[in-house]
Amino acid sequence: MKAQSTKERYESIKADLAKEANVTNAMNIPSISKVVVNVGIGRITKESDKVDEVYNAITAITGQKPLKTQARKSIAGFKIREGQDIGIKVTLRGERMWQFLTRLINGALPRVRDFQGIVVSSVDSNGNLNIGIKDHTVFPEIVAEQVKYIFGLQITVVSKASSKEDAEKLFRGLGFPLQKREDDGDK
Repeated sequence: MKAQSTKERYESIKADLAKEANVTNAMNIPSISKVVVNVGIGRITKESDKVDEVYNAITAITGQKPLKTQARKSIAGFKIREGQDIGIKVTLRGERMWQFLTRLINGALPRVRDFQGIVVSSVDSNGNLNIGIKDHTVFPEIVAEQVKYIFGLQITVVSKASSKEDAEKLFRGLGFPLQKREDDGDK
């Protein structure tokens, strides 16, 4: 039996989300608008082989060509100059976004070492979910034997939810392994 994709799961919980959020307009139903994958390369900017490895790994993980981000201003304490490459990011929308979320929930998160679930405080007041992954080799697209440099990445799932509670219901419905709240008790 084929596992249900994240997009199919969203379509099945859409009516329940509208009812719980007390929404009559279909455009106001909580949904995912985009996913941003970000890697800081400030420490390795002088080592071009490591930067290329990060660039190629993010391309393999997301299936989309990343964008190099530059520093907006110089900071002497961090040895950063204006215009210097300090990050690599990818913004996923549409079908690629849904495919990435399916691979993240079903493939990558279960492979994280000592994973206890995503802390509920990772959902901010605007309804966005921020996940930090310390080891990029948890993604099935990466062959661990060929990796020379292990790096961490940040994933931000941007939702159109109007509150933190609505966003939490959306993420739980999509299958994100959020931890239980302390005030939930034995529900």
